[in-house]
Amino acid sequence: MSINLATAVEDFWAARGRGEFFPLAYADRLELDEAYRIQLALIDRRVAAGERQIGWKVGLTAKPIQQQFGFHEPVFACVLETQPSGHIFGATELINPGFETELCIRLRAGLEGVVSLEQVRDAVDVVHPSFEIIETRGDLVKQIALALADNGQQRSVVIGTPVKLGPPLQLDQVEVRVQLNGDEVATGLGSAVLGHPLNSIRWLAEKLGQYGRRLQAGDIIMTGSFVRQFPLQPGDVAVAEFSGIGRVEARIAKA
Repeated sequence: MSINLATAVEDFWAARGRGEFFPLAYADRLELDEAYRIQLALIDRRVAAGERQIGWKVGLTAKPIQQQFGFHEPVFACVLETQPSGHIFGATELINPGFETELCIRLRAGLEGVVSLEQVRDAVDVVHPSFEIIETRGDLVKQIALALADNGQQRSVVIGTPVKLGPPLQLDQVEVRVQLNGDEVATGLGSAVLGHPLNSIRWLAEKLGQYGRRLQAGDIIMTGSFVRQFPLQPGDVAVAEFSGIGRVEARIAKA
């Protein structure tokens, strides 16, 4: 490694405490592997301080969002909070917020290492329509490693009513229609997410194994956005309708 990992974790933790999420001292210095190790160490500290890790996110899985941010491989981060569909975030609660339109998968069985699509399918409990609520706490395009160390923009997950995975529901054929303040802003298909949203979980199980982690029964996994990321402003209302699955809504209070 090009940095001292223990020192970096201390530096990032101290910077977080003073509201600096992309420490300038580490700009252009981190390898992606180092960034993931810092991310996981910081999450362990947050959990020790009373938060609860409830799952994972896989990001940058669809071409529109890869093109948006100029990075062409999936990434992972940790999920520590969910809110129900219709939740209203405070006007000043979030840092430069936005949303991504995704399927959230809850597992009924754990997964580890290299697994098949069939093994992933067998491990799925339910599927939620969902939004990932992100915060732009720094420049992801120019500093992807710092963004990953800072838990990949993750802030919250808004989930709708779950459905069981099974015939005739084919996640790669699910269509989503996204509205922002009543205007349709995007449509997309599940096949945009690595060919099939469950491929995100395959990728994640193998990737986490490199860091001594595994997917646990009960974990939720945000499988990646069908469409590009959209910003959110005070007063905004975002709604997504997933064919065969259902609806999710998130709001930002008016200023």
